[in-house]
Amino acid sequence: QVQLVESGGGFVQAGGSLRLSCAASGRSFSPYGMGWFRQAPGKEREFVAAVTWSGGSSYYADSVKGRFSISRDNAKNTVYLQMNSLKSEDTAMYYCAAANSLYVNLYEPGRYNYWGQGTQVTVSS
Repeated sequence: QVQLVESGGGFVQAGGSLRLSCAASGRSFSPYGMGWFRQAPGKEREFVAAVTWSGGSSYYADSVKGRFSISRDNAKNTVYLQMNSLKSEDTAMYYCAAANSLYVNLYEPGRYNYWGQGTQVTVSS
């Protein structure tokens, strides 16, 4: 069984930065890809960013391109989300997720097998 634990959320003013981490544990952890999603109150969960575990290809939602950066440390089984130039509309609960199946569409939350509990990000304007 894989467990994902997010950390790094918090309260920040608009224009500030935060770095989220997602640590994975479990036997033979080797996903196809890892993703970050977010969900604001009253809204659906939405894709933020994803990275393939082996090749390191990255994908971003248009709303965060140029501001957020996803990376992974395979040795530590950890994925990061560096968030810069934060806006009030980035306020949400942020979740990391792991997808096992090869070549799935990492933009789709339904393709992920494991999810963390989430970490809250609040950006004040």
